[in-house]
Amino acid sequence: MPNPMDPQKILVTGATGTVGRQVVAELVDRGHTVRALTRDPAKARTALPEGVEVVQGDLTDPPSLVPALDGVTGLHLITFDGPYMAPLETGAQIVELARTAGVRRVTVLHGGGPTPLQDAVEASDLAWTVLMPVEFMANALEWAGAIRAEDAVGEPFTERLSAMVHEADIGAVGAVALTEDGHGGQSYVITGPEVLSLKDKVDTLADARGRAIRLVGLTPDEAMAKWRAGGLPQDVIDFLIEVYGNTPPEGRTVTGTVRRVTGRPARTFARWAAEHAAAFRV
Repeated sequence: MPNPMDPQKILVTGATGTVGRQVVAELVDRGHTVRALTRDPAKARTALPEGVEVVQGDLTDPPSLVPALDGVTGLHLITFDGPYMAPLETGAQIVELARTAGVRRVTVLHGGGPTPLQDAVEASDLAWTVLMPVEFMANALEWAGAIRAEDAVGEPFTERLSAMVHEADIGAVGAVALTEDGHGGQSYVITGPEVLSLKDKVDTLADARGRAIRLVGLTPDEAMAKWRAGGLPQDVIDFLIEVYGNTPPEGRTVTGTVRRVTGRPARTFARWAAEHAAAFRV
């Protein structure tokens, strides 16, 4: 049984995504060997820390994973693929390849609902952990253009609440689950340390960038028209209206998962805003 203090080799899929790159960074910080799976190795190498092994592969083509799985003890998986985020249908093949390769632990980034890949992982005898983050703090970057241009954020359902999570904390929980025992068979709802309103978020960003920001309330119809003009597909728009208008309790309740799993408190939105303040300045 590997000692979590000893270096382990972990394969990370979706390694250049919002969460994937944080899983990679945390594993590297902890001294583990990271192999990143990507369709475009040349592009990925520029986005990942020095020392990460970048290999070519495609989750829609399971045999392409065989070389990448060689010597790997942990595997981080995403459940969607392609420009339209279609659920992966290759879960059973991927799980079997992982078992054959000797993978012991698997983390799955939950995609918002049941998927064939997650179902296959949960039905396996691998030590699996499902990562279920609520709203990413990084989603605030979607406001950057409007804030720089108009000093304003236009959103519907302005009274909605969120326990939004720093993406680095998702990566930290994932890294622990991939390298330490005791997390198999667990589904972790991952949140930040506080519940925030839209006004709280906007005011925090204003403090970080040193300039006031107005919160402009939109009707649902106005919001849908704005998102449609921005190129969002209708299914995404429908999802946003539903989750913003009726945020489930999981999305607005602090869980404490980060502290329990990693041993340190979750990062605040004020910290995230300070780290990204330049994106909101002219």
